[in-house]
Formats: sequence, structure tokens, C-alpha cells
Amino acid sequence: MTGPTVAVPAGNTLGEGVLWCDREEVVYWTDIAQSKLWRYRPADGAVATWDMPERLTAMALCEADGWLLLALASRLAFFHPESAEFRYLHNLHGVRPDCRANDGACDRQGRFVFGTLHEPTEGPKQPVAPFLRLNTDLTLEVLPLPTVAISNSIAFSPTGDTMYFCDSLQKQILQCDYGDTLGAARLFTDLRHEAGEPDGSAIDAEGFLWNARWGDARVVRYRPDGTEERSLRMPVSQPTRPVFGGSSCQTLYITSAHDGLDDLARAADPLAGHLFAFDTDVAGLAEPRFAGDPNSLPPRTARGTSAENS
Repeated sequence: MTGPTVAVPAGNTLGEGVLWCDREEVVYWTDIAQSKLWRYRPADGAVATWDMPERLTAMALCEADGWLLLALASRLAFFHPESAEFRYLHNLHGVRPDCRANDGACDRQGRFVFGTLHEPTEGPKQPVAPFLRLNTDLTLEVLPLPTVAISNSIAFSPTGDTMYFCDSLQKQILQCDYGDTLGAARLFTDLRHEAGEPDGSAIDAEGFLWNARWGDARVVRYRPDGTEERSLRMPVSQPTRPVFGGSSCQTLYITSAHDGLDDLARAADPLAGHLFAFDTDVAGLAEPRFAGDPNSLPPRTARGTSAENS
């Protein structure tokens, strides 16, 4: 089995939020730092991008065809790539003004769960950023989970009754019983003795969690009991998030970043920021879709600008 290969030489500053759309058979992801949405179609290699009105940090597919749910830095919005139309929902009420949206994922019940990230004007990040959930009736609630400095690793078990999440700076992936109400957070796996930090995660069909290890050039597969099952060596130091895709849902697409690398480190990490693909011997799960209706909101005149290359 060969290692990950470059699918798109994107050169993203901070590639993140990767999704596989099984209806369109495309990969969506974001370059947070450049406020840009990307799309890649493996069948013919076509790549398209859209400029966003602010940093796009995470997203979800929608049950309504053609729509994406976006977690922008300061608000939520629906976006229709083909028409480049936005429909805005909520500002991040209940969130401090020095925090922005960060990692997010749709749960198995069709709701969007996302975390936030502390961005102080000076000094270190503090664990003050909450997790939120957008319900299918488009109401937004703050979840009763520990606040964090950098939210990441949001993922859900195949049955949807367990949620995984972390504060990257604490280097521990946590889990809790999940449903309309949430159980107490408990330890899933402790990474404090290892290099790097936990970033984004994906769950496969066997209920194993695949976590991108920022700063450690790896994607690690963990058993449901939190023990390491295998380690996938990456050709970049800062992988950010994996997702399963492809016709058999056995291709792992992985975003990466060169954010924070100085000239010397960047020269030693020439593939940093590219989108990678890796064919696995296990299958993933179809990406859950947000069940709320974008068409319940009035159309807006705002448009995203796009460019496409084949």
C-alpha cells in the first residue's frame, strides 16, 4: 500500500474542513486564512474556488440539493456554489467577541455541531471558546461541554450516540454520550506524551476514529477504546483533517497547511498546503447532511466570486 499522494497542489495557507459529497462526487474544503472555498472533482480533475465574505472555517452538506451550510468566522450561512448565493442565518450569539468559529461536523440526526477558537488580541489562547449546535429548525444553542482554546476533532460514532471532540492545546481527545442531551465529557485518548496536536477527525464504518496530527506529519487510526491501531505517515508536517470519499468510500482525502512555517521550514516542507488522497483498506461512511431547509430563508443579493480550472 503506497502512501498519500497529491490530489490537488492547492498550496493552502490553512486547508481545513474537508468533505466528500456523494451526490456530486466532489471534494469540498476551505483555506481558512485565504477566505476561500475549494472544490475538486476526481473524475476529470476539475478544480473550482469561491471567495468568501470572511474566513470560512467549516461546513456541512445539506439535504437540500446544491446547498452547503457554512461556519464563517463570525456567523452561519447557507451557500449555493452553482449560483454563488448566500443566505445568512445567525451571528455567533453566546460567543465572546474574541472567539471565532472553527471545526464542525453534522451529527447523524442532521444537526450541525461546531466549535470555536479563542483569538486574543495579545497573549496566549485561553480555554474560553464554546461548542454550539444548529438544530434543524435553525435555532442555535450553546452545548454543555467544556470550553476550549482551539476546538477540533468533532466527529460522531456510526450510530450517532457518541460525540468526539478536543481542545488541540490540551492534547486529549474527549468523548461524550450524545443525543438531544449530552453526557459528561470523558477521556478517549491522551496524546500529551506524543509530538504534535490533534486536529480534525473522521469516523470509518467500523467505528474507528482517524485523527490528523498537526505538527507530527501523521494521520492516526484509533480503536473505539482509544488505543492506536495504525499510523499513516504524511509527506507534510501539518495535516489538518481527513474525510472518506470516492465511489467505494475508501479514499481518504486529507487537507494540510503551511500556516506558521518560516521560510526555512517551508523549504523543508514543499508539499505543505496541498490536498492529499490515500486509498485505504477500510470503508468510511456517507457524510451526514444538515436537515434544515435553506429555502425557508429569504434570498439575499450577496454573491461569492468564483474561478474554475479543469
